[in-house]
Amino acid sequence: MSRRTPKLPSWLPVDPYILALIGTVALAALLPASGPAATVASDASTGAVALLFFLYGARLSTGEAMEGLRHWRLHVTVLVCTFVVFPLLGLAAKGLVPFVLTPELHNGLLFLCLVPSTIQSSIAFTSIARGNVPAAICAGSFSSLAGIVVTPLLAAGLLGNSGGGFSADSLLKIVLQLLVPFMAGQFLRRWVGGFLTRNKRVLGYVDRGSILLVVYSAFSEGMIRGVWHQVSAARLGALLAVEAVLLAAMLGVTWYGAKRLGFDRGDRIAIQFAGSKKSLASGLPMASVLFGAQASLAVLPLMLFHQMQLMVCAVIARRRARDPLPAPETGPARHDVGRGGTARAAR
Repeated sequence: MSRRTPKLPSWLPVDPYILALIGTVALAALLPASGPAATVASDASTGAVALLFFLYGARLSTGEAMEGLRHWRLHVTVLVCTFVVFPLLGLAAKGLVPFVLTPELHNGLLFLCLVPSTIQSSIAFTSIARGNVPAAICAGSFSSLAGIVVTPLLAAGLLGNSGGGFSADSLLKIVLQLLVPFMAGQFLRRWVGGFLTRNKRVLGYVDRGSILLVVYSAFSEGMIRGVWHQVSAARLGALLAVEAVLLAAMLGVTWYGAKRLGFDRGDRIAIQFAGSKKSLASGLPMASVLFGAQASLAVLPLMLFHQMQLMVCAVIARRRARDPLPAPETGPARHDVGRGGTARAAR
């Protein structure tokens, strides 16, 4: 696979989209939207987020979701890692305030721990590592769907007013801006699903363009309000170190924890990649609703963690791809664990 894509070193998966995000942040720093332009950017960002979650809903196959429910132990494991273990580690990091992290950076780190898992990159890395790809697809989809409701509820309980004015009104905005478009997409899927499938590549640009618009609006408001003066280079370095420890801890928990639970190799790979990663595509729109003027600082830990997880998981996936596959089992089938997982992983 590395011979087919010689443009970049195999250990350095620099996503062009990350470069686009960095460019968007630089544009907001140099030319922030202010006055009437800020209002236009904010309204456009709101519409883009609604469109984004409509497309998410229209793309998620209800049939695939129901099929994936049969492997419920794996999905519950991923959900627990995403919405229980991650938040507990985020809460534990409160002990680093104010010596290592500022309160604002810790809020952003804690929000990162509440965001759902990824779909696309989890599937890609699971495939490279020869893991259970169908399980990764369903686990990522279930996590994203649950995150629409679970993430704002956890943010309300764990962040409270420290999240930049989080309130019951924010919950209502989440429902109207994210959940309602998602459900509308599910309802209209039978009519628009074919069009989305035929134009998947073009609509991918719509997805990413929507996120860039959200980033520009959030960082513009942050520049106007002067929130970036609160972060020093030393604090950013400390944040990166904390996130490296967080990622290493979750990679270890998902891999060795899945082994203790009796999952086979293919399922363990899917659990590791789906349970240790966080979605930038879901987190950024939610942050823009939940944090308002503080969104630029709130999403900074998520943006840094996203690139870090891509680089580290790419290395792990390529190493897992070189592992010898286990021999097919000849004894009684393990009906209690990952039904069909070994067969799927070996395909």
